[in-house]
Formats: sequence, C-alpha cells, structure tokens
Amino acid sequence: MDAGRALADLVEISPQIEAAAVIAGDGTVAGAVGVPENRADAFARAARELLERAAAFRGDGARLTQIHAALDDGEVFAVTGADGRIVVAAVSERTAPGLVFYDLKRCLAAVEEDRVGA
Repeated sequence: MDAGRALADLVEISPQIEAAAVIAGDGTVAGAVGVPENRADAFARAARELLERAAAFRGDGARLTQIHAALDDGEVFAVTGADGRIVVAAVSERTAPGLVFYDLKRCLAAVEEDRVGA
C-alpha cells in the first residue's frame, strides 16, 4: 500500500493522531497527513534527528527501532524499519503508548509490503 493510503488508514484507526508522516530511508517525505505541506520536510528532519540522537546514546551501534517522547502539550512516537524508513506521529492528548506503537508498526509494515511487492 502506498504511504498516503497507509497514513489515511492510520489516522482512521487511531483518531488521537493529529499528524503523521512516512519518511523514506533517504530522508525524503513519502507521505504525510495533518502536516502542512510547507512543514513536512521540517517534521521529517526533526523525527530523523530525534531518532539519531537517541541512538547515539547507545554505544553499541544497535539500531533504534522505536521512540516515545512526551511533551508539555502532546507526544511524539516514531518507529523505524530495517531499510531506514520511519513512521512518525504527533498526538496531542495522552494515550496508551502500546496502542500507538502497534498502529505505527502496522502502518510501516503496509508501506514496506507495497515496496516489496512492487
């Protein structure tokens, strides 16, 4: 499934997600929902930077697979795929992290399945 469709499905099953994006392994935005078009690249850069900086704290070079950041006015969740693809979501209200991670991983799997099937 393409990134746009996967994100539409994501926000349908997870209405607490206000903004989300699929970021390709090269850092480009493959699709976004709830993100103003002129802010999509900044959203993607911020997500990649958050993941890279968090991974830098692990001295063993292991790949960071997911992250949850709580903010004053919301939360940010991100999951990564083996090929470097990222799905990131911004949530304004407190929510169950396990459910959001599950939904993000399903979104990522749908996008990766489309890439493999193409």
